[in-house]
Amino acid sequence: MRTGTLAFLLGVLLFQQMTTLPALVWGWGLLLCLPAGLWLKPFWHLPAWLLAGFLWSLINAHLILAVSLPDDLIGKDVVIEGQVVSLPAQKTRHVRFEFEVNHAWSGEKPVIVPGRIRLNWYRDYPAELRAGDSWRLQVRLKPPRGFRNPGGFDYEAWLLQHRIRATGYVRHSDQNQHLATGWAYPLQRLRQSIRSQVSEALGDSPVKGVLLALVIGDRSAITPDQWQILQRSGTNHLMAISGLHIGLVAGLAFLLGQRLWRYSGRGMLWLPAPKAGAVLALTAAAAYAALAGFSIPTQRALIMVAVVMLALLTSRPVVPTRTLAMALLLVLVFDPLAVLSSGFWLSFAAVAIIFYGLSGRLGRQPRWYQGVRVQWWISVGLFPLVIVMFQRASLISPLANLLAVPLVSLLVVPLALLGTLILPVSRWLGENTLQLAAGLMHGIMLGLAWLAEWSFASWSGAVISGWHAVLAVCGVILLLAPRGLPARGIGLVLLLPLVVGVPSAIPAGSARFTLLDVGQGLAAVVETRHHSLVFDTGPRFSARFDTGEAVVVPYLRQRGLRQIDRLIISHGDTDHIGGAESVLAAIQVADISSSVPDKLAPRPVSFCQRGQRWEWDGVEFVMLHPAEGFLRRRNNASCVLKVIAGEHTLLLTGDIEKAAERHLIQAGGADLQADILVAPHHGSNTSSTMPFIRAVAPEYVLFPVGYRNRFRFPRQVVVQRYREQGVTMLDTASAGAISFEFGEGPLLPGRFRQTARRYWHDR
Repeated sequence: MRTGTLAFLLGVLLFQQMTTLPALVWGWGLLLCLPAGLWLKPFWHLPAWLLAGFLWSLINAHLILAVSLPDDLIGKDVVIEGQVVSLPAQKTRHVRFEFEVNHAWSGEKPVIVPGRIRLNWYRDYPAELRAGDSWRLQVRLKPPRGFRNPGGFDYEAWLLQHRIRATGYVRHSDQNQHLATGWAYPLQRLRQSIRSQVSEALGDSPVKGVLLALVIGDRSAITPDQWQILQRSGTNHLMAISGLHIGLVAGLAFLLGQRLWRYSGRGMLWLPAPKAGAVLALTAAAAYAALAGFSIPTQRALIMVAVVMLALLTSRPVVPTRTLAMALLLVLVFDPLAVLSSGFWLSFAAVAIIFYGLSGRLGRQPRWYQGVRVQWWISVGLFPLVIVMFQRASLISPLANLLAVPLVSLLVVPLALLGTLILPVSRWLGENTLQLAAGLMHGIMLGLAWLAEWSFASWSGAVISGWHAVLAVCGVILLLAPRGLPARGIGLVLLLPLVVGVPSAIPAGSARFTLLDVGQGLAAVVETRHHSLVFDTGPRFSARFDTGEAVVVPYLRQRGLRQIDRLIISHGDTDHIGGAESVLAAIQVADISSSVPDKLAPRPVSFCQRGQRWEWDGVEFVMLHPAEGFLRRRNNASCVLKVIAGEHTLLLTGDIEKAAERHLIQAGGADLQADILVAPHHGSNTSSTMPFIRAVAPEYVLFPVGYRNRFRFPRQVVVQRYREQGVTMLDTASAGAISFEFGEGPLLPGRFRQTARRYWHDR
C-alpha cells in the first residue's frame, strides 16, 4: 500500500507536467492498471500504480476541461441564467462571486459556456447578493487568464483546481434581474448568514476578518497589513480551516465523546467508548469543514481525520505510515489536482514530520515539552520545502507558532465557534463571547506584529537546484533523528546550500533583461553579474492588489535578489508607478530615480536626466531622456534608459510619444540604435513613429500590454510600421514574461508562457 501510494503520487505528478492534454481514449488503460496494481507481485506492481495515477489524472482533466469558452464569445455580451454558488466577497468597489450557469444566449441564439464561472460586478450591484439565488445577467467572459512570470502565482492553475473555466464581469444592463430566492445551496446560504451575524456582532473590530477566517474560512476581510504580519511570523497557516483546526476540533470531540459515552450505561455494551468518540470526532470534523464550505484544504484535512477515525471504528490498528499513505491515496483519488497546491505538500509533510519525530523516542516527557518539540520539528522540517516553494521563510516561526498556536487553537477558535453557536439563542451572550475571542486575537496579533518587526524575522533566497533540495531533505532527516544517532550535526552542513544559494550565472560584461507580464503596464528588471535594476513596477489595481507585490517582488525573490541597486520610475502614470510602494516595502533599494520624485516622497529620490551614466560589471547604462524642457510633460517626461552589454543594446522608453521621439532623434539619433526596444507607450498611435523606428533599427520590439486590453494596444498601424522594417515583435500578453541574455552571441528570447507551459494554459 505505502509504495503503491507513492507510485500513484508520482504518476499524478508526471501528468501535471504535461504541456498538452493527451487523448481521453488513453484513459481506458486505467481498467488494466487497477487489477495489475493490486495483484502483481512486489516491485512489478509499482509501474501499474504509477500508470494508474497518470491515467486517473488524465480522466479528471478531461472532465474539467470538457467545456471551454468558445472563441467567438470571448469579450462579447452573453446573457446567462443560473445561481450564485459561492460566498460573495465584498470588495471596495465591487463584489466577486462564483456562478453556476444553467442557460446562456448570445443575442437570441442559445450557446454553451462553461458551467462554473467567476464574476465581478462593478456597477449597481445589489446591496446583498445571496448564495443560492437565481439571476439573469448580461456578462462578458474570457478564458482563464493570469500573469505568467517566473516565481509568480499561477492563477490559471488555481482556477483549474476550483473547476472555474471562465471569468468575466457583469455588464450594466436592463437584462440583469433577480429571478428567484433559491435553496439549492443551503450550506453557502448558512455560511453567508453566519458571516452577517458575526460581522454585526464584532462591529468595527480590527480582527473581524481574522475571526471570520477561523469560523467560516472566509479570508477576504483580512487586511494586507495583517497578512504581512502573518507571513513574516510564519503563522499564516492559522488563518485557514485546515489540518490544524479540523484536527483540533476532531481531537476535542473524540475526548469529549469518549468521556460522556462512559455514562451511557448499556450503551457501552452496544458501542465501546473509543468508537463513540470516533463517531463524534468525525461528525464534528465534517461540520467544521462544512462551515468552511468544504474548501480544498478542508477536504484534505477531513479525509485524513476520516482515515484515522474509520480505523478506530473498524478496530484496525492505527499504523502511522499506513494511515498517512491511505489518506494520501484517498486525497489523490478524490482530487488529483491537489498536487498543484502548496497546502497539499505542507500539510502531508507536517504530519509525516510529526510521525518521524515521534518514532524511536524513549521515555515520557511533559505535554508542554512535547508541544515545544513538535513545533520545533515542524519549523525545521518544513524549512527546505517552504524555501523551495516560496523562496522565503520565517526565521521566527518556531517562536511565533509556539506562542500563537496554543492560544489560537485552544482559546480563540473554541470561543469563536461557541459564540457563533450561541448567537441565535442569546444575542447578548453570543456577542460577548465573540468579543472576548476578538480581544484575545487582537492581543495575539499585536504580539505577532512585534515579532514580525524584527529585522531578521524573514529570510529569502533564490530558487535552488534539485540536488540542493535532496541534500536539504537528508539534512532534515539527520537533524530530527533521535539523539542516539551519531553525526546528526552533519544535517546542518547539508542545509547550507539553502542559505548560501546559487552564485550568479551572468558573466561579467553581459546582462539579463526580463520584461515582466504585468498586464496593461510596465515592469522590467536588468541584472548584471553583481547588480540589479528595476525599471517601473506595473499597475495598482486596488488597495489590496498591485503587481509590485504580486509580480515584481516574487520574481526578484525567485532570482535570489535581496537588494535593488537602482529603482527607476519612468513617470507617474499608475500603470508604471502603481507597484512601487509594495516593492519598496519588501526589498531594500539602494537608489531611486524618477521623472516624478515628488510622487515617491518622502524618500530621497533623484531626477532622471539626459546625460547620466554609470557602469556595473562591465555593462554601461546611459540615460537619454528627459532633457531640459520635458521634465513636467507627463508621458513625454518618461525616463529613457539605454543599456549596453558587449555587442548588444537595450532601449527602455517608458511612455514617450511623438514629441519626445523627435527630440531624441534631433539630440543624437545615432545614440538610439538598439537591438532590443521596449515599445514606447505600449504601442499606441501617439508613439513609434517611422523616423524613430528607423533611428533605433531594433531586431526585436517588445510590447508590454494586457490581454485583450481596452486600449487595443499595440495598435495595428504601429504593428504595421514595425513589420515594414522587418522587426520581430513580441508582447507580454501572449508570451508572458520575455527575457534575453545579451552581451555576446545571438539574441534568443525566452517566452515564459512557452517554457513553463502546462496543459491548462491557453487551450
